[in-house]
Amino acid sequence: MMRALAVMGGTFDPIHYGHLLAADQVRYNLKCDKVLFVPAFKSLYKIDVEMTSAEHRFEMTRLAVSTNEFFEVCDLEIKRGGISYTVDTLEDMRKLYPHCKLYFIVGVDAALGITGWKNWERILEICSIVAVDRPGYSIEDLWQDYKMIKYKKKIIFMKALHMPISSSYIREKVKKGEPIKYMLPESVEEYIKKHKLYL
Repeated sequence: MMRALAVMGGTFDPIHYGHLLAADQVRYNLKCDKVLFVPAFKSLYKIDVEMTSAEHRFEMTRLAVSTNEFFEVCDLEIKRGGISYTVDTLEDMRKLYPHCKLYFIVGVDAALGITGWKNWERILEICSIVAVDRPGYSIEDLWQDYKMIKYKKKIIFMKALHMPISSSYIREKVKKGEPIKYMLPESVEEYIKKHKLYL
């Protein structure tokens, strides 16, 4: 039986070493039995952005995590369809793993906007938020929001090794015909080439 599970959501378009490194640091430091990567079907923040198909993003994520025994990919949001809301995913996770300590991994930049998330207080009842360090953002800013003070123990700040990589940067490099090697797993790079993604 798992005792602690970390969940990392995102569009993963594409997944890269920054995602994987942050997830592994959280897993190790919080002694999680598993990290579940949950590709979104459609992100609320990218409604007007053209995204790679859910099938491609899921497969790239599956390839990326396949070499780590502590990582798994979950198609829960893709099967649900529609806009992916964190609270809905975590409610499902709570049902699937009722006795498990749940963590939700986000960047500090995302954590700073948590009070704008759908049913954000319910999210903090279900799990603890792991806010991974990002250059230019301070977790201390979160406590300026008086609504967050009583939830301070539910927010875990984690220093991380910074990798100046983003999915948008990789997509732009591919579009320009520039190399993306060493930014993401070789299996994902080959998948992008094979399916002519981001051109």
